[in-house]
Amino acid sequence: MKLKISENKKKNLIRLFKISLIIIGVIIIIFNDYFGKIEGFSELIAFYFIVVFITIVHWLFTQIKSVILLRNEKEKTELLHLKSQVNPHFFFNTLNNLYGLMEKDSKERQMVLKLSDMMRYSIYKGQKDWVTINEELDYLQNYIELQEIRYHKKSDIQFNHQIVNSQAKIMPLLFIILLENAFKHGLENLAENAYIHMSLIENDYEVNFVIENNFDAAQISVNKGIGLVNLKRRLALVYPKSHTLSFETDANIYKVKLSLKLK
Repeated sequence: MKLKISENKKKNLIRLFKISLIIIGVIIIIFNDYFGKIEGFSELIAFYFIVVFITIVHWLFTQIKSVILLRNEKEKTELLHLKSQVNPHFFFNTLNNLYGLMEKDSKERQMVLKLSDMMRYSIYKGQKDWVTINEELDYLQNYIELQEIRYHKKSDIQFNHQIVNSQAKIMPLLFIILLENAFKHGLENLAENAYIHMSLIENDYEVNFVIENNFDAAQISVNKGIGLVNLKRRLALVYPKSHTLSFETDANIYKVKLSLKLK
């Protein structure tokens, strides 16, 4: 039976090995005069530097490999995104025609207008590497207003935001997945007393997004959607060591926290 070692354990072992090399090197430098008198010490030094050289080469190879994988992943994502853009002008023109046919100040007309704005943002801004936090905020508010028109039920939807720098850059379409899930798995399945509470706080160094909603436990599907999987993958690629994503469930309350370090 083969002994399987998890990726985390492998990384910890490699990290421990590198630290050990550094410690050995420091000891050799400090006690060089003493160790120099020992027979075979020069061969040991030569072996040590060979190991250090191999370690450095391995580290460089790993870094280059990560850069190549990241670039390939980005190209695949961009390709999938381009494939999804099936003549967006057709959709916009159709929505504009529908908008013109509807009565002024009607809820249906407001829905078409907001849907058009959201599609435009998703298609044209969504393919960019970065957008301003203000643009992302407007997109979320459009989505909330569209859903409030769509659902004919009393609900408590609150969105508090504090933005210090409205031009701070973040990756687009990160928060919308969490917001969509709150509507889909929470408000949509509750007949009454449904709520969604959100906060988006930016302080020049990081962005903190928190969303909480209640849900009907009997309506939750065991099948997991791909939305969260895609979100985690995108965060791992763009914010590899500068984000935290946590989930909490307490009775019939679901809470998600996402923090991003600004670049």
